[in-house]
Amino acid sequence: MTKKLIVILLLFVTVLSGCKSSNVDKAGAIDAMNSDKIISNHYNRSFNFNTINARLKVTYDDGKKSVSPTVSLRMKKDEVIWISAKVLGITVAKAMLTPDKVTYYEKINNTYFDGSFKMIEEWLGTDLDFYKVQQMLLGQSMFDLRGEKFKASVQNENYKLQPKKELAHFDRLLLVQPASFKMALQGISQPKENRTLQIKYPTYQKVGNQYFPKEIYIKADQAEERTLITIEYRVVDFNPEISFPYNIPSGYEELTIK
Repeated sequence: MTKKLIVILLLFVTVLSGCKSSNVDKAGAIDAMNSDKIISNHYNRSFNFNTINARLKVTYDDGKKSVSPTVSLRMKKDEVIWISAKVLGITVAKAMLTPDKVTYYEKINNTYFDGSFKMIEEWLGTDLDFYKVQQMLLGQSMFDLRGEKFKASVQNENYKLQPKKELAHFDRLLLVQPASFKMALQGISQPKENRTLQIKYPTYQKVGNQYFPKEIYIKADQAEERTLITIEYRVVDFNPEISFPYNIPSGYEELTIK
């Protein structure tokens, strides 16, 4: 297991959908709207839940290899994100994220990682924490939009939010769907490092009065390398009783990132 796969495991934890739901219709003509109203609507549509239990199909392709594990995803709001990946019905990896810890193990090479988001941040050179991952799962912005000033425009039938003051060393792309006010696309780039990450939500579906991503496409570029991840959502149960079974097997080798 390489350092790169640590990030891939984090990216597996990306977006949920609801079952017994209908697709969200595309909006017609888009009404002009200022950035404050768009952001207010975005946060007013935040998903209200306690727990989630989901099964998803993930396809990973880095140009050298392609794998399609079946992933079980369980989540307790603001506390735990748990995943278990299977290939041909056999569990090959498990991961658990909390606000304080990132841990996973994989059975192919008998290795494990047990550390903090701070370690991941320092290695990636970018800000990443439990709550950003949780927001990605719900089709919400990874960034806190309420503390900044934005210019609003329309791009590709979505609202575009352009920061009036960009973060140091980072450029962001933020598109919001007008029908659901959930994210259509959120991206971050580091031009000096030749590194970009784009998370695209092609369609949403509605369950009750709430909106959830139906699928997600992730594209990560670094120098000449490109990683593509596609996620399909098969079954989702909201607010069930769930558990988070997780124990690192004895005899596994601990990984470190530098």
